[in-house]
Amino acid sequence: MSDKFQPKTAVQLDPPRDDPITIEELSKYDGEQSDKMYIAIKGTIFDVSHNIKAYGIGKGYHVLVGRDASRALGKSSLKPEDTDLAVSWDYSVLDERQLKVLDDWFTFFSNRYNIVGKVSNIPSTSSAAKN
Repeated sequence: MSDKFQPKTAVQLDPPRDDPITIEELSKYDGEQSDKMYIAIKGTIFDVSHNIKAYGIGKGYHVLVGRDASRALGKSSLKPEDTDLAVSWDYSVLDERQLKVLDDWFTFFSNRYNIVGKVSNIPSTSSAAKN
């Protein structure tokens, strides 16, 4: 496996958990309603709470917190139309290159942050197409 996604300093991670967490519950782990900050990628939820410099309130990547940020990460976008809770989880709109970027982000997060659960109620992509 490539070292390009390995952290510079080794990270001791807990065993992954698969606790079911709804999208509504996930939205509360935003560093404001809770001390915890979670970001999901393709339904897998990562605890990014210890990286306040990147994900804390007022920081550049805070718009990704409290949601499944798959669309925004795949597009390398922090735009509201990609981070909006109504569509941020829907990565069916990504092209092949963007899906590779999303997979790279998943690997990056997997090497740095504890997996604390799975989103239990990601909407079907057919409902997103209506928006």
